[in-house]
This record gives sequence, C-alpha cells and structure tokens, in this order.
Amino acid sequence: MSSLAEALSFAFAMTWEILWALVIGFALSAAVQAVVSKDEMTRLLPDDSPRSLVIACGLGAASSSCSYAAVALARSIFRRGANFTAAMAFEFASTNLVIELGILLAVLLGWQFTLAEFVGGPIMIAIMALLFKLFLKPEMVDVARRQAERGLVGAMEGHAEMDMSVTQGSLLARITSARGFTAISHYYVMDWASIWKDIAAGLLIAGALAAWVPESFWQSFFLVDHPTLAKIWGPLIGPVVAMLSFVCSIGNVPLAAVLWNGGISFGGVAAFIFADLIVLPILNIYRKYYGRRMSLFLLGIFYVSMVAAGLIVEVLFQALGLVPDERNARVVEASVTWNVTTFLNIVVLALSAVLVARFLRTGGPRMLRMMNATGGGHEDHPPADHDRGRSDAQGYACPMHPEVVGGPDDRCPKCGMRLERLDDSTRS
Repeated sequence: MSSLAEALSFAFAMTWEILWALVIGFALSAAVQAVVSKDEMTRLLPDDSPRSLVIACGLGAASSSCSYAAVALARSIFRRGANFTAAMAFEFASTNLVIELGILLAVLLGWQFTLAEFVGGPIMIAIMALLFKLFLKPEMVDVARRQAERGLVGAMEGHAEMDMSVTQGSLLARITSARGFTAISHYYVMDWASIWKDIAAGLLIAGALAAWVPESFWQSFFLVDHPTLAKIWGPLIGPVVAMLSFVCSIGNVPLAAVLWNGGISFGGVAAFIFADLIVLPILNIYRKYYGRRMSLFLLGIFYVSMVAAGLIVEVLFQALGLVPDERNARVVEASVTWNVTTFLNIVVLALSAVLVARFLRTGGPRMLRMMNATGGGHEDHPPADHDRGRSDAQGYACPMHPEVVGGPDDRCPKCGMRLERLDDSTRS
C-alpha cells in the first residue's frame, strides 16, 4: 500500500505541476482550430511537393493534438483526394508540432526539449517524405485508397470530421465573435475528451515507474556506462518503449521525463516523443484504414524516420552545446504549496470553467456524444437532397449551424450533428 501511495503521489504531483500548461495549450489550440477550416485541407495538399509538405506541417500544427483524431482526419482528407504523403505529414505535425506539447515539454523537461521537438519534427517529416519517394509504389497507394473507401471504424471519427471554424472577417474578429467563442469552447472540451485517458494513463504509468523502478535498472537499460553507445541506443529503443506503453501524444511527456531522469539519451527522448503514431492501438487502426501491407509499411518507414530524426537531434544539439548537463526533470515534487504554479492553476481553472460553461450552454453535450460516431462529417452523410421538395428540405436545421437545412435523416456537413426539426426556439 505504501508503494501504491508513493506512485499515486508522484502522479498527482506531476498532474498539479503541468495542469496550467495543459489548459493554456488546449485553449490556444482551440483558438487556432476555430479559425482554420478543415474544408481547405484537401485543396491545399494535392501532391508531395515541398510546398504541400510545408502547408501540411502548418495545418497539422494548427489542429488537435489527439493522435487518434489526427489519424482519422488524415484518412478523411486522403479519401477526399489529398496526396497520401502530404496526409501523413499532416498526421505527424498534428501530434509533434502542436502548441500544448511544446509548453508541456518546457515545463517538465526544459526548453531544450521543446526546441528539439520543433527542430526534429520537420526533420522527421522530411525523412519520411524522402523514404516514401523511394519506396512507396503507386499501386500500394491505390490499394490503400480502396481500403480507406470502405470506411472501417477507427477512433475519434466524429472529432476528426467536426468543423466549426469561423472564416469570415479578421482574425481578431473571428476569435472574439460569439460564434468564434462557441467554437473555441467546443474544440477545447472535445480535445480534452479525446485525450484525457492518454494523459491520465501517462501520468499513472510515469508515477509507477518513478516510484517502483530503481535508478540502477534504467542506467543499465539505457547503457549509461557507455556514453557513445548510449547516444545511438537511445533513439533506437525510445520508439520501442513508446510502442509498448500504449500511451500517445501528450501522455508521453510524463513518461519521457521519467526516462530522461533514468538515463536515456537526449536524442532518445526526442525519438520516444516522436513515436506516438506507432503505438500498438494506432497500428491496428492503420490496418483497418489502409490494409495490413500498408500498415506494416508505415510502421517500418515511421520507425526509421523517428530513429533518424532522434540521432540527428542528438548530434546537432550536442554540437551546439544545448544538451542539458543535469537530469532533473520535474517528476518528484509530491506536494502542493502556495507558489507560482498554484496561482497559475487557479487562473487557468477559472478560464476552463468559462469555456466549459459556454460549451454546456451551446449544445456541446449533444455534439460530444456524436464525437466517436462513424463518419460524423459530410463524406458519409451528404447534405440534404434538394430534389425532395422544398418544404421537407427546409423542415430541419443544425442546432449549431442554423444555415444548414435538410431532411430528418441528414447530418450537418460542418459538425456532424443530426438535423433537428425547426421550431420557434430553433429559428430564434
């Protein structure tokens, strides 16, 4: 019982330490998503040119950090005609170049790791694109597209399809408008709903490892007594540890802090963080989406890209003198005191309460119940058939997007909600 209490104490301490960073990160991410339309992604990613890959990185960085939602959205834009390589680049960027990940890395591990993430991420995407150019055959893409068209269910399908972005007016006007505020609140809550299990699992596993695994084991496992070999071994083993942890995206950061304190190399931490898209549950989703052969191909290409990027980060940051000398990631502060962290947590909890209240008052719970529904967007549920007759087509509307009208069996192409019968309250 004392060992269990110690593990839970570590987990709670890390939760309290990173709470403000998570709330701020998710709020900023929600604000960006509220002004970036997903409908433009297919048009902007027609090929695997450097321009398309840069755009894919930008779009990914502006999207949700949930790995499952990123994988589902990548398939969605691929089905609509986006280039496969560009779709995979978007997928990488949406989990490795997002705001909340950078903030969390800085809080737990230090700014050097945030810099490594944002330097190594584009390097990893460039390596992946080069390997695709060399080894990805057109017939493999054709087979993957046919499999994708079957529409087999993965995870977070509804969240991937949801689009409440506001595209009219200036950037400030979009964010501060009533519709923009509503969109931000919905993206904020739904991002939390998408990823809270990963965060909780990552914190609990990190707490258990910090409390129960002796430092001597980590030092032996990561070859600390052989510095040169350790720098090579870290990027090689980091993605393997990530695969077996079943935790992805933001949930990997507390684990990375434990591994860094245990002795894994700097490049090994980077490769471990990069590997959120090859955890075992997501590999199974690749199999459903693109077929067994493509899923194994993606595993091989992604692993090599992650390892290579980790090695490059190790060499580059060592050469620049940016690798921290001390291993003091914040995983052992098992107390809550009145300090800057506590003050920030109180402030962000108040912000979170405002966003959640807006979410509840604007039909959010109904949309949340649909978030995991198959094909929440317009690709599986097209807009109303206007040949049915004007009176029937105008009889139902989306509660979130009143301009979207249709029949009783239709769903909104913007957010995936089922259309509801128009009445006085809906019209108002």
